[in-house]
Amino acid sequence: MSFPRTIVGNLSLSRLIVGTNWFLGYSHYSAAKDKLIRDTQTRDKIVSILEVFLTAGVDTVMGPLHPLLTEAVQEVQQRTSQEIKLILTPWFDLLPGGDPVNEPEAVIAQCKAAGAAICMPHQMVTDALMDRLYRKIRDIEKYTQLIRQYEMIPGLSTHMPETVIYADETGADVETYIQLYNATGFLMQVETDWVMKIINNAQKPVMTIKPLAAGRLLPVAGLAFVWNTIREQDMVTIGTTTPDEAREVIEISLDLLARRTPQIQLQRTRSKSSLDGKRG
Repeated sequence: MSFPRTIVGNLSLSRLIVGTNWFLGYSHYSAAKDKLIRDTQTRDKIVSILEVFLTAGVDTVMGPLHPLLTEAVQEVQQRTSQEIKLILTPWFDLLPGGDPVNEPEAVIAQCKAAGAAICMPHQMVTDALMDRLYRKIRDIEKYTQLIRQYEMIPGLSTHMPETVIYADETGADVETYIQLYNATGFLMQVETDWVMKIINNAQKPVMTIKPLAAGRLLPVAGLAFVWNTIREQDMVTIGTTTPDEAREVIEISLDLLARRTPQIQLQRTRSKSSLDGKRG
């Protein structure tokens, strides 16, 4: 099986990207759910999920610079002899005088050492540099040059819809953008139709995130909206907690991309027994 692909820079990526919040404990739901993820997720479990994605041709993974993630990626590559295209979204200090470990070059070098093919400074970095008055991203060239120097493809991760517009207007040296996009508008700063327009007008491919609004949407509903309103060069990033969830989002995505109604296994409860003549 080969999942549809796109090109970022000179790199071929699967249009479905493996998200990692549900690997690392960032539920965007509650502290209790964050703790549940951290207490139950292991490297072996992450590897088993990544193997499902790789089998379907989904070979692109996005996440922060985190040892659990990089170790799992390295292990699954060794097990399968397949290459994963790793996208890292690091944070680093923007002001001088901090911990040397968090200096921009030190962090970018760590991303390269971890095997990243694409480096996209996290929203904490990108959005702090946004200048709405002069419609530019201040000093961004310093960081994109460093990323290029370490032979990675630069991009920008953002929660601000202006980032894509300003980067395009100023010709920023980036090859892709991360943009929040889901049918509920969860975490988005403007209405969904505005973000739809921004994505469709972007000069570079866009990696959408939070398609299920961090578990607030059913997979078929959230994925149907995103896949049907982005362009062929754009991507969808989604996190899963088990191999079965991975298989489900792959199958739903392939059906939607082929304009088929997804034939998913429905949840059975007693209250639905009258719908198809079955009990319980």
